[in-house]
Amino acid sequence: MAKKPGTNPKGEFAFFNVVYEDDSQRSNRRVPSELLGGLDGDEPARGYIMEQDREIAEKSGRAPLKIKSISRVGAKKK
Repeated sequence: MAKKPGTNPKGEFAFFNVVYEDDSQRSNRRVPSELLGGLDGDEPARGYIMEQDREIAEKSGRAPLKIKSISRVGAKKK
């Protein structure tokens, strides 16, 4: 059953686009906001996404792809 619009709390997750070394891309990967910020900024997102990839690869029987870059959705390019 679909959720009603507006039932998800805003700011609970940050979204990231991930580019892998084979130049494939996954968009809107969710990372809990509580992991981000502070002195490390968005760097904890890389570890969280790598762990997700390991779990997915384990279930699918394939090797996880290496991450080339991650960028927050909606962030301005430097």
